[in-house]
Amino acid sequence: MTEHPWAAAMEANRRNWNARVPVHTGPDGYDLDFMVADPEAICEVVAFDVDRLGDLTGLDVVHLQCHIGPDTISLARLGANVTGLDLAEDAIHAARELAERCAADVRFVEANVYDAVDALGTTYDLVYTGIGALNWLPDIASWAEIVAALLRPGGRLHLFEGHPVGWCISDDSGPDDIRLEYPYFRPDEPLRFEEATSYLGSGTVAEPVSYEWSHPLSEVIQGVLDAGLELTRFEEHRVVPWRQFPWFEHLPGTYDWSQLPEAQRDIVPLTYTLQARKPEA
Repeated sequence: MTEHPWAAAMEANRRNWNARVPVHTGPDGYDLDFMVADPEAICEVVAFDVDRLGDLTGLDVVHLQCHIGPDTISLARLGANVTGLDLAEDAIHAARELAERCAADVRFVEANVYDAVDALGTTYDLVYTGIGALNWLPDIASWAEIVAALLRPGGRLHLFEGHPVGWCISDDSGPDDIRLEYPYFRPDEPLRFEEATSYLGSGTVAEPVSYEWSHPLSEVIQGVLDAGLELTRFEEHRVVPWRQFPWFEHLPGTYDWSQLPEAQRDIVPLTYTLQARKPEA
């Protein structure tokens, strides 16, 4: 495996995400039984962008940073031939188990996203990256180059991600006092967190230390453009697919989506969708 400048931080993240697997597959974690019980079920994150994704029938798709696989399997249920990639071996093991339970023909590969080209050994019609992925990566320019290398001419990138302004909200904020605490622009050093709980599930994370990097929209968009891709769509959203803070309001009709209280709803964006295309040869 390639030695990366931030190898120690990414190794800590690998251990952290391995430790999250039993929490996310346990009580109050991901609703995996829902995916198993209904062979046509699509998880809510993929469903949110299903119209933007278009017809995936017969397309070769790779899902980068796929974790335990419900989004990946959802893409397969939309008709795609899907490969999921993640650096946490326990997550890949859980994803394979879920695919077997769902009778889904999905390939899962254990690898760091920066090693994806060599690990996967092929190109795709669509690169999909879902919510809460880019903040775990230290270098967006290199990520964008990896995406471009994985795409066939005419292939597309689909990115649904947490908005960097939304990531800046202070943990001490409240419904009447929204304050920004975390950096919008990428700092010289990653943000270090030590948390014994995860965003989902009720268990304890045995490896609580993790590192994250802030990436402004300009860095993401310019990285995509510099990698030779053509930006085709960009939208900002007022909703996020988890209860980001206890005082966020639950979005009716959803599993765990939330939004700011009505009086503050237009102040801060929470997520965004970006699409780009690799020019034809």
